[in-house]
This record gives sequence, C-alpha cells and structure tokens, in this order.
Amino acid sequence: MEKKMTVRAAAAQIAPDLTSREKTLARVLETIAEAAAKGAEIIVFPETFVPWYPYFSFVLPPVLSGREHLRLYEEAVTVPSAATDAVAAAAREHGVVVALGVNERDHGSLYNTQLLFDADGRLILKRRKITPTYHERMIWGQGDASGLTVVDSSIGRLGALACWEHYNPLARYALMAQHEEIHIAQFPGSMVGPIFAEQMEVTIRHHALESGCFVVNATGWLTEEQINSITPDQGLQKALRGGCMTAIISPEGKHLAPPITEGEGILIADLDMSLITKRKRMMDSVGHYARPELLHLVMDGRATQPMVGSAHSFEANTGTKSDGQYDVSADRDADQRVAVLRSQAR
Repeated sequence: MEKKMTVRAAAAQIAPDLTSREKTLARVLETIAEAAAKGAEIIVFPETFVPWYPYFSFVLPPVLSGREHLRLYEEAVTVPSAATDAVAAAAREHGVVVALGVNERDHGSLYNTQLLFDADGRLILKRRKITPTYHERMIWGQGDASGLTVVDSSIGRLGALACWEHYNPLARYALMAQHEEIHIAQFPGSMVGPIFAEQMEVTIRHHALESGCFVVNATGWLTEEQINSITPDQGLQKALRGGCMTAIISPEGKHLAPPITEGEGILIADLDMSLITKRKRMMDSVGHYARPELLHLVMDGRATQPMVGSAHSFEANTGTKSDGQYDVSADRDADQRVAVLRSQAR
C-alpha cells in the first residue's frame, strides 16, 4: 500500500443520547457521514460514547447507582453485534477509518473498549482500558496488554489509549515502540471543570512530542438538560461541566486547528505525515534517542483467560489436550517466549 503523505482527520465532540444505545448509534452514523462529506479519512469519537459514558457513577454514591448501572448493562455493546456491524458498514460506505469508544458487555462484565474500523469496514483493533480510573472501577473490568497494539490501516499506523491511560508512561511507550503514526485519544468530556481540559491538553501535546506522532483527541459533551437528568443537585452538577478538549495535535506539539472546548462540533485538520520524520530526526524516543541497553520495556502481551483446562477449551489458545487434560507446557512455552524477549532486549 502506498504511504499517504496527507491525511484529513476529524474529531467529534457531540452529545450521546442518555436514553438509548440505538439513538446514540444514530448520532454516530450521522456524524460519520457528515465528516466524510468534508473529506475526513479518519474520525474519532469520545470515550465509551456508545451508549454513553457512565457519568452517573461520578456523582452518585454506589448505593444509588445500581439502577443506572443495570441500565448501562442493557444498553451496552457486544462485539460483534448489529451495532458494530452498522458502524463497519458506515466506515466501508464512506471509506473512512472510525475510532469508537463503547461500553462493551462480555457476559457478566462491562469494559471500557476502543474499536478501530478500517476504511473497508474491517474491525482491526478491539482493546480494553487496562485500569479504569477512580469511580470507573465500580463500573468496568480491567483490560490486558493484548490491546496495547499498533495496527496498520489505510491511512497509517494507529495506536489508541483512553483517558488516564495516558498517565501510564509504560503503556504509552509500548505504542511508541511499535512506531504509531496517528495516536487516537479519547476522554469523556463534560467532567471536573476547566482544570480537566487543561490537564488533558498538556497530556496529549506531550505524547505527540515524545512519540513524534499525531494525536487526534475527542471528548464528549453534555447538554444542560442531560446534566439535570443525571442529578438535580446543583452542587454536583458543577462536576459535570467543562473538561472538554477536542483537539488535533502535530508531532511538534502544535494544535492544527483551534480546539473545541464547549458545545458540539466536528474538528477537522490535515495531517502532513512528513512532520513525523521532521520531529524524529531531532528526537526519536524509541530509536536514536533511546538507550535500550540501559532502559527497556518488557510487556506480556498475552490475552488473559479466566479458565484453562476444560475439555471444551480451544487447544490452540489454552494448550488443552483432546482428552481434557491441561498441558502445562503451553504456559511454559509462553513464559519462555517472554524470557527470550527479555534477554533479546538486553
């Protein structure tokens, strides 16, 4: 595939529908079409945008959160499903890469999941936030390092992190070491106040500078009516305003368009991919500016599983023999591979 020299990127700051997955999904599909009509080749949506970010868990005590938590279960997205098929079809129809945050339901658990669809509609990445933050730990399970993967797409190499994962330097370094070219960042927005937006801006601009890549960041928006529906307490409502910083950042740490900090809108900017080499010529954190013989990252990228050894397990994944006996050599071999990677890094 010929390398693209210019990519038109879009980041959507829009409000979900807090009553229905299908209504929020309709907003997503409309926004994909609108961005594509403006020439966008990639569009990024906010964190867990479908069906909605669990704002209730930030302002309600756990004892009062049960009803909303159960409702989130009912409206959450399974992968694959009709909801993901609809997004895939829109990506394929409009020829645009789509980065969508969803609440993913996997049987009895919810996860903060980032989905990347290529321009042909293929799902090329599904990753789960490795550590939910603060109130989120009451809502979502933990992901694993199998999702810390940079993937090739029609527009370049893409990596993704959600919200305060950007404060985990090793998670960021894992993507940097895989040479991401466009980094997808997603935050909830409409939370905490102006300081959240200020911190977010510092964080995404720093990642762009340190990794030498573009960052496309999307945050969500809540209307006053929606804020009132989450809590009537005016004191608590203050925690559901501000904190929006939908932005597109160059490898030189510059805004490529004025960020959206209030209201709804689609931010669009053209990415000059030659700026990646321009930045890395001066400072390549995983190349000529690295000292791997002194400092290096060892990552266990295996997907975690709650059980091994069942007669019905997949042999290729778990090492289970056809007679139902677990073959410990499978785990031993995997551990040896990690050890080899560690020794090679040294």
